[in-house]
Amino acid sequence: MKHLRPTAFIIVICLLAACSNKLAKIAQLPAYQFNSNDGVPDYSQLQYWAAHPQKHDPSDSVPASLLADYRPDSTVDIFFVHPTSYTKEGRELGWNAAIDNAELNAKTDYGSILFQASVFNAAGRVFAPRYRQAHLSAYYPKDASDSAGAMAAFELAYKDVKTAFEYYLAHENKGRPMIIASHSQGSTHAKRLLKEYFDNKTLKNRLVVAYVVGMALDPAMYSSIPICSNPNQTGCICAWRTYQTDYKPPFVLKENFVSAVTNPLSWDTSSVKVSRDLNKGGILLNFNKAVPRVTSAQVAGGVLWTEKPHFFGRMFYTSKNYHIADYNLYYQNIRENVAQRISAFWKR
Repeated sequence: MKHLRPTAFIIVICLLAACSNKLAKIAQLPAYQFNSNDGVPDYSQLQYWAAHPQKHDPSDSVPASLLADYRPDSTVDIFFVHPTSYTKEGRELGWNAAIDNAELNAKTDYGSILFQASVFNAAGRVFAPRYRQAHLSAYYPKDASDSAGAMAAFELAYKDVKTAFEYYLAHENKGRPMIIASHSQGSTHAKRLLKEYFDNKTLKNRLVVAYVVGMALDPAMYSSIPICSNPNQTGCICAWRTYQTDYKPPFVLKENFVSAVTNPLSWDTSSVKVSRDLNKGGILLNFNKAVPRVTSAQVAGGVLWTEKPHFFGRMFYTSKNYHIADYNLYYQNIRENVAQRISAFWKR
């Protein structure tokens, strides 16, 4: 899966997190000032979690416009794997980010954890590990040497995610049903996690649903985990990649399979366009204000198509790639669907 090119990705992330100066100040807070002795995360320590129920973090945030309906449930767990925030050109930290880089961790927390992981906070306890994520350029190898470095970077990143998940299972889960959720690079790792721990495994019986967003997903990868095709289905995967209507990036056209897509407005897999009238609210730059009717959704041969989103300043956003907003554009609909699937899970 290709992402936004690094420069565009950095611009959008900085907007979502207010600005780089604010991130630098946040990074000076005590919560971000820790040093790993050997560079390896220790998931028994809270500082190695971007989100954890035993600490206050951005995943606990609720948009002001949704507070009246906030009824948190602690009977289900969400294991969320964040996307790439290590995007600075030049790979100054090497192929993989340092686990204790304060500014990068702040960028993760006030980008993905705030704007994506928070969508799940009414549904259950949110766990999101910090991990030695691969640099964005790992998705764009230039030669054989680059390809080898990229593969090793993804392996190291997945090793951390896997270690975090195993720690979570051993010490935190205690038999609760769970949701696996992810975006972008996080979905690269979540796909493997689902294959290794859930597909044809007894743990699948505790899988409410998986939201594996922003990455191509071959439905044939799993033999016992279907793609979600209705809003009450459980033990299934919801996946989508969002682009402007009539646009598919060249790399999508080269894919040798049709990626799974579940429409985040209708929660089925049909190719019928779903009007933005059914979009209950996107969360854009202003986290505290849900924007209703922000955009439509249509399954279109391996991707999700949408009209150009309706928000103040839309004329300045010219990209046809809405990767960064895969969750944001459908925030309230996702939030409600999570609750719907949990209810269906308990009624099985």
